[in-house]
Order: sequence, then structure tokens, then C-alpha cells
Amino acid sequence: MIDLFADNLALIMFAVMFFIIFCGYPVAFVMGGSGLVFGIIGWLMGVFPIASLSNVILRMWGGVAVDPVLVSIPMFIFMGSILERSGSAKDMLSATEVLLKRVPGGLAVAVMVMGTILAAPIGVVGAAVVLLSLIALPQMLEAGYDKQLAIGTVASAGTLGILIPPAIMLVVMAEMLNTSAGALFAAATMPGFLLSGLYLMYIIGFALMYPKRAPRLPAHFGPQSKAEFWQTMWKGLFPMTFLMFIVLGSIFAGWATATESAGVGVLGSFLIAALNGRFNLSMVNDSIRSACRANAMVFLIFLGATCFSYVFRTLGGDDAMIAALNYFGVDTKWEMLAFLMVLIFLLGFPFEWIEICLIVLPVFGPILLKYDFGDHLGDKTYLMPWFATLVAVNLQTSFMTPPFGATLFYMKGTVPPGITMSDVYKGMYPFVAMQLLGLLLCIYFPQIVLWLPKWAGLLD
Repeated sequence: MIDLFADNLALIMFAVMFFIIFCGYPVAFVMGGSGLVFGIIGWLMGVFPIASLSNVILRMWGGVAVDPVLVSIPMFIFMGSILERSGSAKDMLSATEVLLKRVPGGLAVAVMVMGTILAAPIGVVGAAVVLLSLIALPQMLEAGYDKQLAIGTVASAGTLGILIPPAIMLVVMAEMLNTSAGALFAAATMPGFLLSGLYLMYIIGFALMYPKRAPRLPAHFGPQSKAEFWQTMWKGLFPMTFLMFIVLGSIFAGWATATESAGVGVLGSFLIAALNGRFNLSMVNDSIRSACRANAMVFLIFLGATCFSYVFRTLGGDDAMIAALNYFGVDTKWEMLAFLMVLIFLLGFPFEWIEICLIVLPVFGPILLKYDFGDHLGDKTYLMPWFATLVAVNLQTSFMTPPFGATLFYMKGTVPPGITMSDVYKGMYPFVAMQLLGLLLCIYFPQIVLWLPKWAGLLD
């Protein structure tokens, strides 16, 4: 009995970690504590050398604290905080509404386009969803929009920031899967725009079928002269679009790394705030506090996950997981991929994206590398960028799937009175269906993912 326990210690560790997280304890402490406790248990049972625990500290330092890629995360979070606190995003919505006022469902389309453009500079889903909920949702409801369409539009537009580069999630995944952040940024770009396009198709189709539930903007809406029009565009649209072009273009052109482009993005967001007359000490202080809170949460989880993954793999977790999957009949490459996609989708119900990344990727990434997808991708070296992008698209659903998707709670805290949690849930379903359709397209047509990084020479 004791030998059986020792042989399956890694699987028991994995199950115990899941159970404790389900109980509601902070994921960073659960993962770090599980690694430490099971490392000591493994030492007592003679299957884990106690001296190996010292390697956890070295990995935390070398793998997290001094990693040049992860340095970009605080900067991207800071950039998003500046744009949110300075009001630049609100100016952008006004400009986008003016441009699209003649399109069916123009206000909802404007919110989606704005969310797509804001996805790059803001990159923090909580900030984007709350921002759109506060400035766009009341306006859509007042204009007579179907409340479930309005809720779903705001939620899906806000969550694009987790996928469209330079998304923080992509930096995390690049580190977890030991692949290039620049290549992953390029790989996720087209799927991000694909999802945005699917959302727009649904919104416009809904507006054409039910025009009274998604009315057009009135003809007199917005500026009435060319001078007012161009002033609105200059203040709201051009600076943010230019910032996105600089941040992403510098990476794709090879002029800057992800870390360097993040610094450029922070400088650009400060300049936009100054151009709009909103650069002041109070705004900077608020932005710093918001960014510090978000960064503390992200890096504490990194440290706990580092401890967990090291102990898990030292206890033979990779081999134990493969044996367990083979026992349940998961042995071919497509069965493995399908298993992972379903697992990640289901984990999206109770967990957030960073928890899923740090639980699943260190365990299953090395396992998937043992399969050859070269016949489907054209080259087996493309596997990690393709797989990481599929995971990223799938993880976007983790923000929107009831009952525990983070976006649901972001919205419930900001929606106007009269909107129930049931309304929020119902508004998500059509857009989650669009996300799953986008995922299937990326699996079946891998060039959607691989075309841009191959064109930019990032996969050579």
C-alpha cells in the first residue's frame, strides 16, 4: 500500500492541489504549499531528495525574477492602467461611434471595434471590461439595445485583451512553454482578429434580424462639421491606433523585444494623456497603485507555480500523467489535443486563465511535445506556437463561462440597476459559441495561426 502511494505521489499531489483550490484558497499559496508539503512527503518516502528543494529557490530567481521576458508584464499592466485612468479609452469610444453610426447595430459594432483596438494597449481584461461596462453599457441600454446583446458585446470586447498582443497571457504562456514571446504575439494576432470578426458578424446579423432591439444611431449623432469630425478623430482614435501600431509593429519588424516595446508603450500612453491635458500627479499615482496590485498577484502566482511544477516533475509526474491518459484510452495525438482542449474549457468554469496556464501547461506541454503534428502543420517545430495559441483562444472562454467566469463578476459589479446575474449569464452564450467556432477553425486551418509569424520570419 505504501509503495503504491509512493509510486503515484505526483498524481495525488495534482488531485490534492485541485481540491484545495476548489475550496477557495488563494491559488499562489496552494500551489507553493502543495509543492513544499509533497516534496517533504516524497523525501520521507525516499522518492524525492530533500536537497532538491534548494533548486526551487534557484528556479524562482532564474526562471521568474530575472527573466527578461517577464519584465514586460509590469510595463504592459502599467500602460493599460495609464490609458484607463487618463480617460483616453472613453475618447476612443466616442470617435469610434462617430465612424460607425450608419452601420446596423452601430453602437454595438463601435464597442466591439473599440475593444479590439484597446485590446493591444490595455491588455488587462478586468480593466477593459469595467471600462466598457461603465462608459458603453448604459449608453447601449438607453439607446434601446437588447440587454443581453449589450452585455455580451461588452464582455466579449473586453476579453479580447487576453488574446490580441501584447497580451500578458501570451507572455506567461511563452515562458511556460519555452517559446518565443514575439512568435506567440504574431501567432495570436490573426486568431484575435478572427474572433473579433465573428463577434461583429453575429452583432450585425442580430441587428438586421431584430432592428428594434439593436437600433441604428441617429443621423444627427456626433459632430456636424468636418472640423468637429477631425477634431474628434484626432483626440480619440489616431493616438490610440498609433500606439498600437508602435507597440506591435516594433516587435513584428524586429526593432524591439517584447520588453522594450512595453517600455515604449508606457511612454506613448503618457504622451497621449499629456496631449489630452490629463497628465497630472493624481492620475500617475492612481495608475501606479492599480499596476502594483495587479503585478503582485501575477508574480506571486508565478512563484507558487514554479515550486509546484518542479516538485511534480521530479516526482515523475510526466510519466504518471501519460500512463493515466493511456489507461483512459488517450494515446493518439488528436485524442491528446482534444482531451487538453476539453479539459481547459471545463477548467474555465471554476478557474481563471492564469491558474489554468500554470496548472496545465507545465504538466501537459512536455507531454504534447512527444507527438508529431508535422504532417498537419508543415513542420513539427511549429507545434508550440500553434498549441499555445489554441490554448489562448480556449482560455478566453474562461472569462465568460458561467458560473465563475471573471468577466461575469466584473460586469455584475458595474452594470446598471435592473440587470440580474441571469441576464449576464444569458448574454454570454452566443459569444462563447463564437469563441468555440473560432477555436475549431484555428485547429482545422493552422495557417490562421502560423501565417503571420512565418511571414515575419519569427518561426525560422
